[in-house]
Amino acid sequence: MKDYITKNGAILGGFALVTTGLIALTNFFTAPKIAEAQERQLLSVLNQLVPPQMHNNDMHLDCLLVEDPVLLGTPTQKRVFRARQGAQSVALILETTTPNGYSGDIKMVVAVSVDGYSMGARVLDHKETPGLGDKIDLRVSDWILSFNNIDYSEENEQRWEVKKDGGKFDQFTGATITPRAVVEGVKNAVIYAQQNKDFLYDTRSNCPVSIERSEQLS
Repeated sequence: MKDYITKNGAILGGFALVTTGLIALTNFFTAPKIAEAQERQLLSVLNQLVPPQMHNNDMHLDCLLVEDPVLLGTPTQKRVFRARQGAQSVALILETTTPNGYSGDIKMVVAVSVDGYSMGARVLDHKETPGLGDKIDLRVSDWILSFNNIDYSEENEQRWEVKKDGGKFDQFTGATITPRAVVEGVKNAVIYAQQNKDFLYDTRSNCPVSIERSEQLS
């Protein structure tokens, strides 16, 4: 009986080991493809927020790594993409994360003009409830377009709230937490861009993106 149990335990252990190995191998081969698909999605979003006719540089190459756990949401490095027309600065597009979503982190990009107003925002990744909080996704609702071409200043800060809190942004029926988190995240990204304007435009690019890879994504 003891030998039988030992034998079965060894078989189960071996099966678990093989399964773990197959999962790891699958992840090893699929991770680069997933990352490439995410970069393609990001490139498309960059050009939605700052259309090609507004700039003549490669925004995904003109890129800076920054950190600000308060205004950009988490302590991890975020990318800031710069749009330029020749020597003229046009806009910044900032990666940001709000950790205050109903179901966790909401990853976004926010475009801020050289004059410091919000040109628009897009949600890249979230786990919000389908039919409720997922209205932050442009594929579900046009709510996110509420951030197109609006300014932020200390004088009008109260506008940067959902209507339930006295602001201008609609909340969702049964899901106030999600839009509240996104409004705060976009506002903080705009503040960060305003406070660090010269540094963000003038610092040399330092994002680890190869020219070869950028050509593949173009």
